[in-house]
Amino acid sequence: MPSAYLRRRRLAAELRRIREERGWSVEAVAEKIFISESKITRLENAQIRPDLGDVMNMLDLFEIESGQHDRLAKLAREAAQKGWWDRHGMAMGPRQKIAADLESSAATIRSYDQTAMPGVMQSPEFLAALIELDQRQGPITYMPERMAEAREYRQREMLRVDGPTYETVLDECVIHRLDVPPEAMAAQLRHMISLVSSEERITVRVLTHDARVRGGFLPQSSFYLYTFTETGDPPMALVDTATTDLILTQRRDVTQYAQMYDRLRKAALSPKGSVTFLRRVAKRLTEQAGSTP
Repeated sequence: MPSAYLRRRRLAAELRRIREERGWSVEAVAEKIFISESKITRLENAQIRPDLGDVMNMLDLFEIESGQHDRLAKLAREAAQKGWWDRHGMAMGPRQKIAADLESSAATIRSYDQTAMPGVMQSPEFLAALIELDQRQGPITYMPERMAEAREYRQREMLRVDGPTYETVLDECVIHRLDVPPEAMAAQLRHMISLVSSEERITVRVLTHDARVRGGFLPQSSFYLYTFTETGDPPMALVDTATTDLILTQRRDVTQYAQMYDRLRKAALSPKGSVTFLRRVAKRLTEQAGSTP
């Protein structure tokens, strides 16, 4: 199924372009089709799921010819579709929902994980430890059981037969600095080893703490690169921040992150070397957990 989020972005750009070409202001359109100016603005910024009636009224107001009208109507219907992630409500949150949306139609995913384990590779033990860590920071707004179910479903969807290839460069600092019990981290590392051993489409490369990343500056945060199966959906970069995800679609921006990823990938261990490294660390963490009184 095409990504509803990507369709919203394409629809938003088209509607804004047509409105400006026709010489209509937001205020005038709002008055003519009896909706608020803020709703039009949010629609043109892909911040809301489109209301099909509103979009059809806009197309009629702009006197769009039949061929283009049908194409935009189809785009609007796809943009309004709900995915499996919508059934989980607050259990996922907006950032997880966007990730699940993009994964649903991705051909390839590449990520640099600087502060967390990839969401689609997290083991149940590790996820439970993350929830406990989150609770230490203050009251949570989701039900842990529902969130765990949603994460498990997301993993199954990513591993579907026609799912994307996934490669991650995992910064070693995540293993040592994240405040989870050693047994939970050991379980997580073994889970990742099992995944890459059984799924040819999944690759993990560890960027060790002493690796020298040549050719440019270091990344300032985790980021993800997507290509998509649908024609017309351009490559995209998603940059992780403390409060939100920045989505980049301009070719120059995406290329910059793709080049940064290539430099990180070259500096990281090979897939085979990474598995050996993870297995060794998991063994040490298990021994550490066993010696803890």
